[in-house]
Amino acid sequence: MAKKLFVGGLSYSTVEPTLKEAFLKAGTVESAVIITDRMSGRSKGFGFVEMSSDEEAQKAIEMFNGKELDGRTITVNEARPMAPRD
Repeated sequence: MAKKLFVGGLSYSTVEPTLKEAFLKAGTVESAVIITDRMSGRSKGFGFVEMSSDEEAQKAIEMFNGKELDGRTITVNEARPMAPRD
């Protein structure tokens, strides 16, 4: 079963193919998405990577959490469900 990871602290210049390519070192990447501002289209500095298994997700967390990507130290952990908004 696929496991979604939160990736924070991304450089505003990081693009989805770069994110996916980096996480391929930990296993099969189902998807890699960088969240952007609706108005400006600019990256918000975080995104989500979906790994194909729990084991690959754990390996990705160990490999990338606290490491550097595109000149920025990133945070990688298991994504939590989105909180409901009012």
